[in-house]
Amino acid sequence: MDKRSEGQNQYDIIVVGAGMVGAAMACLLARQSRDYQTGPLQIALVEARPTPEFNPHQFDPRVAAITEKSRQLLVRCGVWDGVAAKRASPYEAMEVWDAEGTGRIQFNCHDIHQPSLGHIVENAVLVESLMTEIAELDNIDLYCPAVIVDYQNDKQGISIQLEDGTPLSANLLLAADGANSAIRQHFDFDTVEWDYGHQAIVSTITTEQANQKIARQRFMPTGPLALLPLNNEGDLQHCSIVWSQETSEAERLMGLDEDQFCAELSLASEYCLGQVLRVDKRFAIPLRQRHAKDYVMHRLALIGDSAHSIHPLAGQGVNLGFADVLVLAEEIDRAVKRGLDLGDLSVLKRYQRRRKPENLAAMAAMEGFKRLFAAQPLAVRLLRNMGMSRLNQVAMVKNQLIKLAMGL
Repeated sequence: MDKRSEGQNQYDIIVVGAGMVGAAMACLLARQSRDYQTGPLQIALVEARPTPEFNPHQFDPRVAAITEKSRQLLVRCGVWDGVAAKRASPYEAMEVWDAEGTGRIQFNCHDIHQPSLGHIVENAVLVESLMTEIAELDNIDLYCPAVIVDYQNDKQGISIQLEDGTPLSANLLLAADGANSAIRQHFDFDTVEWDYGHQAIVSTITTEQANQKIARQRFMPTGPLALLPLNNEGDLQHCSIVWSQETSEAERLMGLDEDQFCAELSLASEYCLGQVLRVDKRFAIPLRQRHAKDYVMHRLALIGDSAHSIHPLAGQGVNLGFADVLVLAEEIDRAVKRGLDLGDLSVLKRYQRRRKPENLAAMAAMEGFKRLFAAQPLAVRLLRNMGMSRLNQVAMVKNQLIKLAMGL
Protein backbone atom coordinates (compact mmCIF):
# COMPACT_ATOMS: atom_id res chain seq x y z
CA MET A 1 0.00 0.00 0.00
CA ASP A 2 3.05 2.28 -0.20
CA LYS A 3 2.17 5.21 -2.43
CA ARG A 4 4.67 7.71 -1.09
CA SER A 5 7.14 6.74 -3.81
CA GLU A 6 4.92 8.62 -6.24
CA GLY A 7 5.94 11.83 -4.49
CA GLN A 8 2.35 12.76 -3.69
CA ASN A 9 2.52 12.42 0.12
CA GLN A 10 -0.33 9.96 -0.20
CA TYR A 11 -1.07 7.66 2.74
CA ASP A 12 -3.62 5.10 3.79
CA ILE A 13 -4.37 6.88 7.08
CA ILE A 14 -3.58 10.30 8.54
CA VAL A 15 -3.69 10.56 12.34
CA VAL A 16 -3.89 14.12 13.67
CA GLY A 17 -2.67 14.54 17.24
CA ALA A 18 0.38 12.79 18.69
CA GLY A 19 -0.64 12.75 22.33
CA MET A 20 -1.04 9.45 24.14
CA VAL A 21 -4.14 8.33 22.22
CA GLY A 22 -3.13 9.52 18.75
CA ALA A 23 0.41 8.17 19.02
CA ALA A 24 -0.89 4.81 20.28
CA MET A 25 -3.36 4.71 17.39
CA ALA A 26 -0.63 5.27 14.80
CA CYS A 27 1.72 2.82 16.49
CA LEU A 28 -0.82 0.00 16.78
CA LEU A 29 -2.01 0.39 13.17
CA ALA A 30 1.56 0.40 11.87
CA ARG A 31 2.53 -2.71 13.83
CA GLN A 32 -0.60 -4.78 13.20
CA SER A 33 -0.43 -4.15 9.43
CA ARG A 34 3.13 -5.41 8.94
CA ASP A 35 1.96 -8.82 7.73
CA TYR A 36 -0.82 -7.71 5.39
CA GLN A 37 -0.64 -9.37 1.98
CA THR A 38 -1.16 -5.95 0.38
CA GLY A 39 1.71 -4.48 2.38
CA PRO A 40 1.76 -2.47 5.62
CA LEU A 41 -0.47 0.56 6.03
CA GLN A 42 1.29 3.84 5.31
CA ILE A 43 0.50 6.34 8.05
CA ALA A 44 1.10 10.04 8.55
CA LEU A 45 1.11 11.34 12.13
CA VAL A 46 0.63 15.10 12.42
CA GLU A 47 1.19 17.08 15.65
CA ALA A 48 1.04 20.85 16.06
CA ARG A 49 3.27 21.13 19.13
CA PRO A 50 6.71 19.79 19.98
CA THR A 51 6.39 16.54 21.90
CA PRO A 52 7.11 16.63 25.66
CA GLU A 53 10.41 15.23 26.88
CA PHE A 54 10.76 12.96 29.87
CA ASN A 55 12.85 14.43 32.68
CA PRO A 56 14.21 11.68 34.95
CA HIS A 57 14.88 14.24 37.69
CA GLN A 58 11.41 15.75 37.80
CA PHE A 59 7.86 14.39 37.73
CA ASP A 60 5.47 15.53 35.00
CA PRO A 61 2.39 16.99 36.77
CA ARG A 62 0.13 15.38 34.17
CA VAL A 63 -0.37 11.68 34.81
CA ALA A 64 -2.65 8.87 33.68
CA ALA A 65 -3.97 5.99 35.78
CA ILE A 66 -3.34 3.15 33.33
CA THR A 67 -5.58 0.10 33.70
CA GLU A 68 -4.42 -3.44 32.95
CA LYS A 69 -6.36 -3.39 29.67
CA SER A 70 -4.59 -0.19 28.63
CA ARG A 71 -1.22 -1.62 29.72
CA GLN A 72 -1.82 -4.60 27.43
CA LEU A 73 -2.48 -2.17 24.55
CA LEU A 74 0.87 -0.52 25.25
CA VAL A 75 2.50 -3.96 25.20
CA ARG A 76 1.01 -4.53 21.74
CA CYS A 77 2.38 -1.15 20.67
CA GLY A 78 5.83 -2.34 21.75
CA VAL A 79 6.30 0.46 24.28
CA TRP A 80 5.49 -0.89 27.73
CA ASP A 81 9.02 -2.07 28.49
CA GLY A 82 10.27 1.42 27.62
CA VAL A 83 7.63 3.02 29.84
CA ALA A 84 8.54 0.75 32.77
CA ALA A 85 12.26 1.42 32.25
CA LYS A 86 11.68 5.18 32.51
CA ARG A 87 9.13 5.42 35.30
CA ALA A 88 5.82 3.67 35.96
CA SER A 89 4.31 3.56 39.42
CA PRO A 90 2.21 0.48 40.19
CA TYR A 91 -0.41 0.85 42.88
CA GLU A 92 -1.45 -2.19 44.85
CA ALA A 93 -4.45 -0.83 46.72
CA MET A 94 -7.06 1.90 46.54
CA GLU A 95 -8.98 3.72 49.28
CA VAL A 96 -12.05 5.86 48.66
CA TRP A 97 -13.83 7.68 51.45
CA ASP A 98 -16.52 10.26 52.10
CA ALA A 99 -15.53 13.52 53.78
CA GLU A 100 -19.07 13.88 55.12
CA GLY A 101 -19.23 10.62 57.07
CA THR A 102 -17.65 7.27 57.79
CA GLY A 103 -18.23 5.56 54.43
CA ARG A 104 -15.07 3.98 53.07
CA ILE A 105 -14.21 1.38 50.39
CA GLN A 106 -10.85 -0.37 50.12
CA PHE A 107 -9.59 -2.43 47.19
CA ASN A 108 -6.46 -4.59 47.13
CA CYS A 109 -4.76 -6.32 44.21
CA HIS A 110 -4.09 -9.44 46.28
CA ASP A 111 -7.84 -10.01 46.67
CA ILE A 112 -8.12 -10.53 42.90
CA HIS A 113 -4.74 -12.30 42.52
CA GLN A 114 -3.12 -9.52 40.50
CA PRO A 115 0.31 -7.90 41.00
CA SER A 116 -1.25 -4.41 40.94
CA LEU A 117 -4.52 -2.57 40.33
CA GLY A 118 -2.91 -0.36 37.70
CA HIS A 119 -0.04 2.04 37.08
CA ILE A 120 0.33 5.79 37.46
CA VAL A 121 2.31 6.95 34.43
CA GLU A 122 3.37 10.48 33.53
CA ASN A 123 2.20 11.84 30.18
CA ALA A 124 5.76 12.68 29.14
CA VAL A 125 6.88 9.10 29.81
CA LEU A 126 4.11 7.64 27.69
CA VAL A 127 4.46 10.06 24.79
CA GLU A 128 8.26 9.83 24.63
CA SER A 129 8.12 6.03 24.71
CA LEU A 130 5.55 5.98 21.91
CA MET A 131 7.63 8.44 19.86
CA THR A 132 10.72 6.27 20.28
CA GLU A 133 8.84 3.29 18.87
CA ILE A 134 7.30 5.36 16.06
CA ALA A 135 10.76 6.50 14.98
CA GLU A 136 11.65 2.82 14.45
CA LEU A 137 8.59 2.09 12.29
CA ASP A 138 9.30 2.80 8.63
CA ASN A 139 5.60 2.95 7.69
CA ILE A 140 4.91 6.04 9.84
CA ASP A 141 5.93 9.56 8.82
CA LEU A 142 5.86 12.08 11.65
CA TYR A 143 5.10 15.74 10.85
CA CYS A 144 5.89 17.71 14.00
CA PRO A 145 5.48 20.53 14.73
CA ALA A 146 3.03 21.00 11.88
CA VAL A 147 -0.15 23.10 11.77
CA ILE A 148 -3.01 22.18 9.44
CA VAL A 149 -4.48 25.13 7.53
CA ASP A 150 -6.91 23.42 5.16
CA TYR A 151 -9.01 20.26 4.75
CA GLN A 152 -10.72 18.68 1.75
CA ASN A 153 -13.05 15.69 1.97
CA ASP A 154 -14.58 14.09 -1.11
CA LYS A 155 -15.39 10.71 -2.67
CA GLN A 156 -11.80 10.15 -3.80
CA GLY A 157 -10.15 10.76 -0.45
CA ILE A 158 -9.47 13.24 2.32
CA SER A 159 -6.58 15.69 2.19
CA ILE A 160 -4.98 18.31 4.40
CA GLN A 161 -2.52 21.10 3.80
CA LEU A 162 0.13 22.02 6.34
CA GLU A 163 1.14 25.58 7.14
CA ASP A 164 4.38 25.16 5.18
CA GLY A 165 2.38 24.24 2.07
CA THR A 166 2.90 20.47 2.30
CA PRO A 167 -0.18 18.53 1.06
CA LEU A 168 -1.08 15.14 2.55
CA SER A 169 -3.88 12.86 1.38
CA ALA A 170 -5.33 9.56 2.57
CA ASN A 171 -8.36 7.30 2.53
CA LEU A 172 -9.06 7.99 6.21
CA LEU A 173 -8.39 10.82 8.67
CA LEU A 174 -8.40 10.09 12.42
CA ALA A 175 -8.84 13.05 14.76
CA ALA A 176 -6.99 12.68 18.06
CA ASP A 177 -6.40 16.40 18.50
CA GLY A 178 -7.91 16.74 21.96
CA ALA A 179 -10.96 18.10 23.74
CA ASN A 180 -10.91 21.33 21.72
CA SER A 181 -10.50 19.41 18.46
CA ALA A 182 -10.07 21.74 15.49
CA ILE A 183 -11.10 18.87 13.19
CA ARG A 184 -14.35 18.27 15.07
CA GLN A 185 -15.14 21.97 14.81
CA HIS A 186 -14.11 22.32 11.16
CA PHE A 187 -16.35 19.46 10.04
CA ASP A 188 -19.28 20.64 12.23
CA PHE A 189 -19.71 17.59 14.44
CA ASP A 190 -22.55 18.35 16.86
CA THR A 191 -21.70 17.94 20.54
CA VAL A 192 -23.52 17.82 23.85
CA GLU A 193 -21.48 19.65 26.47
CA TRP A 194 -21.62 21.57 29.70
CA ASP A 195 -19.26 23.27 32.10
CA TYR A 196 -18.84 21.53 35.46
CA GLY A 197 -18.07 24.83 37.18
CA HIS A 198 -14.95 23.09 38.50
CA GLN A 199 -11.22 23.34 37.95
CA ALA A 200 -8.76 20.49 38.53
CA ILE A 201 -5.58 21.52 40.32
CA VAL A 202 -2.75 19.18 39.32
CA SER A 203 0.76 19.00 40.71
CA THR A 204 3.30 16.73 42.41
CA ILE A 205 3.67 16.78 46.18
CA THR A 206 6.17 15.49 48.72
CA THR A 207 4.61 13.98 51.84
CA GLU A 208 5.77 13.24 55.35
CA GLN A 209 4.74 9.58 55.17
CA ALA A 210 5.26 6.98 52.42
CA ASN A 211 2.37 6.48 50.01
CA GLN A 212 2.57 2.68 50.47
CA LYS A 213 1.64 2.26 46.78
CA ILE A 214 -1.97 3.11 47.62
CA ALA A 215 -4.16 5.36 45.44
CA ARG A 216 -6.41 7.48 47.63
CA GLN A 217 -9.49 9.55 46.86
CA ARG A 218 -11.50 11.67 49.25
CA PHE A 219 -14.91 12.94 48.14
CA MET A 220 -15.89 16.37 49.43
CA PRO A 221 -19.03 18.41 48.63
CA THR A 222 -16.93 20.89 46.62
CA GLY A 223 -15.13 18.16 44.65
CA PRO A 224 -12.88 15.08 44.97
CA LEU A 225 -9.20 14.98 45.89
CA ALA A 226 -7.07 12.19 44.40
CA LEU A 227 -3.62 11.29 45.74
CA LEU A 228 -1.90 9.05 43.20
CA PRO A 229 1.31 7.29 44.32
CA LEU A 230 4.57 7.96 42.49
CA ASN A 231 7.32 5.45 43.11
CA ASN A 232 10.79 6.46 41.98
CA GLU A 233 13.50 3.88 42.69
CA GLY A 234 12.06 3.01 46.09
CA ASP A 235 11.18 6.59 47.02
CA LEU A 236 7.52 6.53 48.08
CA GLN A 237 7.29 10.08 49.42
CA HIS A 238 5.70 11.57 46.29
CA CYS A 239 2.15 11.70 44.95
CA SER A 240 0.48 13.27 41.98
CA ILE A 241 -2.62 15.21 42.98
CA VAL A 242 -5.80 15.91 41.07
CA TRP A 243 -7.85 18.24 43.27
CA SER A 244 -11.17 19.12 41.64
CA GLN A 245 -12.82 22.14 43.22
CA GLU A 246 -15.54 24.64 42.40
CA THR A 247 -14.01 27.40 40.28
CA SER A 248 -14.04 30.10 42.98
CA GLU A 249 -12.41 27.76 45.52
CA ALA A 250 -9.86 26.54 42.98
CA GLU A 251 -8.90 30.15 42.22
CA ARG A 252 -8.46 30.84 45.96
CA LEU A 253 -6.26 27.76 46.37
CA MET A 254 -4.15 28.69 43.36
CA GLY A 255 -3.58 32.12 44.92
CA LEU A 256 -2.03 30.68 48.09
CA ASP A 257 1.71 30.53 48.57
CA GLU A 258 3.37 27.11 48.83
CA ASP A 259 3.24 26.81 52.62
CA GLN A 260 -0.41 27.87 52.77
CA PHE A 261 -1.36 25.47 49.97
CA CYS A 262 0.46 22.57 51.64
CA ALA A 263 -1.36 23.30 54.89
CA GLU A 264 -4.78 23.35 53.17
CA LEU A 265 -3.96 20.18 51.22
CA SER A 266 -2.83 18.39 54.39
CA LEU A 267 -6.17 19.26 55.99
CA ALA A 268 -8.18 18.28 52.90
CA SER A 269 -6.44 14.90 52.80
CA GLU A 270 -7.17 14.34 56.50
CA TYR A 271 -3.40 13.94 57.02
CA CYS A 272 -3.61 10.44 55.53
CA LEU A 273 0.06 10.84 54.50
CA GLY A 274 1.00 13.14 57.35
CA GLN A 275 1.95 16.70 56.46
CA VAL A 276 2.33 17.74 52.84
CA LEU A 277 5.89 19.05 52.90
CA ARG A 278 6.17 20.69 49.48
CA VAL A 279 4.32 21.12 46.21
CA ASP A 280 5.71 21.58 42.70
CA LYS A 281 4.31 24.13 40.28
CA ARG A 282 0.52 23.98 40.24
CA PHE A 283 -1.74 24.01 37.20
CA ALA A 284 -5.51 24.62 37.15
CA ILE A 285 -7.48 22.99 34.34
CA PRO A 286 -11.13 24.01 33.70
CA LEU A 287 -13.38 20.96 33.57
CA ARG A 288 -16.01 20.50 30.89
CA GLN A 289 -17.92 17.42 29.82
CA ARG A 290 -18.26 17.02 26.08
CA HIS A 291 -19.59 14.27 23.84
CA ALA A 292 -19.92 14.24 20.06
CA LYS A 293 -23.33 13.05 18.89
CA ASP A 294 -21.57 11.17 16.12
CA TYR A 295 -17.95 10.01 16.08
CA VAL A 296 -17.72 9.45 12.34
CA MET A 297 -18.50 10.75 8.89
CA HIS A 298 -17.29 9.68 5.47
CA ARG A 299 -13.46 9.25 5.66
CA LEU A 300 -13.25 10.75 9.15
CA ALA A 301 -13.38 9.41 12.74
CA LEU A 302 -12.96 11.04 16.14
CA ILE A 303 -11.11 9.20 18.93
CA GLY A 304 -10.23 9.96 22.55
CA ASP A 305 -10.94 13.44 23.90
CA SER A 306 -11.85 14.62 20.40
CA ALA A 307 -14.97 12.46 20.71
CA HIS A 308 -15.60 12.57 24.46
CA SER A 309 -14.17 14.18 27.58
CA ILE A 310 -15.30 13.48 31.14
CA HIS A 311 -14.71 14.52 34.74
CA PRO A 312 -11.33 13.17 35.97
CA LEU A 313 -12.68 11.88 39.31
CA ALA A 314 -12.11 8.21 38.34
CA GLY A 315 -9.13 8.77 36.07
CA GLN A 316 -10.84 7.03 33.15
CA GLY A 317 -10.35 9.61 30.36
CA VAL A 318 -7.23 8.17 28.73
CA ASN A 319 -8.41 4.60 29.27
CA LEU A 320 -11.60 5.35 27.33
CA GLY A 321 -9.40 6.79 24.59
CA PHE A 322 -7.22 3.68 24.53
CA ALA A 323 -10.40 1.57 24.29
CA ASP A 324 -11.34 3.63 21.20
CA VAL A 325 -7.92 2.80 19.74
CA LEU A 326 -8.36 -0.94 20.28
CA VAL A 327 -11.82 -1.09 18.72
CA LEU A 328 -11.02 1.15 15.75
CA ALA A 329 -7.84 -0.82 15.04
CA GLU A 330 -9.91 -4.01 15.00
CA GLU A 331 -12.40 -2.50 12.55
CA ILE A 332 -9.63 -1.22 10.28
CA ASP A 333 -7.98 -4.64 10.36
CA ARG A 334 -11.30 -6.24 9.42
CA ALA A 335 -11.80 -3.79 6.55
CA VAL A 336 -8.31 -4.33 5.12
CA LYS A 337 -8.68 -8.11 5.18
CA ARG A 338 -12.02 -7.85 3.37
CA GLY A 339 -10.71 -5.42 0.80
CA LEU A 340 -13.01 -2.60 1.93
CA ASP A 341 -12.42 1.14 1.61
CA LEU A 342 -11.04 2.24 5.01
CA GLY A 343 -12.92 5.54 4.83
CA ASP A 344 -16.29 4.01 3.98
CA LEU A 345 -18.97 5.09 6.41
CA SER A 346 -20.20 1.52 6.95
CA VAL A 347 -16.73 0.57 8.24
CA LEU A 348 -16.50 3.55 10.55
CA LYS A 349 -20.02 3.17 11.92
CA ARG A 350 -19.10 -0.25 13.29
CA TYR A 351 -16.50 1.50 15.45
CA GLN A 352 -19.10 4.05 16.57
CA ARG A 353 -21.69 1.41 17.43
CA ARG A 354 -19.19 -0.46 19.58
CA ARG A 355 -17.71 2.51 21.45
CA LYS A 356 -20.50 5.04 21.86
CA PRO A 357 -22.63 3.06 24.38
CA GLU A 358 -19.61 2.29 26.60
CA ASN A 359 -18.42 5.90 26.55
CA LEU A 360 -21.90 7.21 27.35
CA ALA A 361 -22.24 4.72 30.22
CA ALA A 362 -18.89 5.82 31.66
CA MET A 363 -19.84 9.48 31.36
CA ALA A 364 -23.20 8.86 33.04
CA ALA A 365 -21.50 6.99 35.88
CA MET A 366 -19.02 9.82 36.46
CA GLU A 367 -21.80 12.40 36.43
CA GLY A 368 -23.79 10.27 38.87
CA PHE A 369 -20.82 9.97 41.27
CA LYS A 370 -20.20 13.71 41.11
CA ARG A 371 -23.81 14.56 41.94
CA LEU A 372 -24.10 11.86 44.61
CA PHE A 373 -21.11 13.14 46.59
CA ALA A 374 -22.07 16.79 46.11
CA ALA A 375 -25.51 16.15 47.62
CA GLN A 376 -25.88 17.58 51.15
CA PRO A 377 -29.30 16.47 52.50
CA LEU A 378 -28.81 14.39 55.64
CA ALA A 379 -30.77 11.41 54.29
CA VAL A 380 -28.61 11.27 51.16
CA ARG A 381 -25.39 11.47 53.20
CA LEU A 382 -26.57 8.65 55.49
CA LEU A 383 -27.56 6.39 52.60
CA ARG A 384 -24.32 7.19 50.77
CA ASN A 385 -22.16 6.24 53.72
CA MET A 386 -24.20 3.15 54.56
CA GLY A 387 -23.91 2.02 50.95
CA MET A 388 -20.14 2.48 50.87
CA SER A 389 -19.66 0.65 54.16
CA ARG A 390 -21.92 -2.20 53.08
CA LEU A 391 -20.20 -2.57 49.70
CA ASN A 392 -16.82 -2.70 51.43
CA GLN A 393 -17.99 -5.78 53.31
CA VAL A 394 -19.20 -7.70 50.23
CA ALA A 395 -15.94 -9.01 48.81
CA MET A 396 -17.42 -10.76 45.77
CA VAL A 397 -19.19 -7.65 44.47
CA LYS A 398 -16.30 -5.37 45.35
CA ASN A 399 -13.78 -7.59 43.56
CA GLN A 400 -15.98 -7.79 40.45
CA LEU A 401 -16.19 -3.99 40.38
CA ILE A 402 -12.43 -3.54 40.49
CA LYS A 403 -11.92 -6.22 37.81
CA LEU A 404 -14.40 -4.39 35.59
CA ALA A 405 -12.56 -1.12 36.17
CA MET A 406 -9.25 -2.81 35.25
CA GLY A 407 -10.73 -4.25 32.04
CA LEU A 408 -10.20 -7.85 33.17
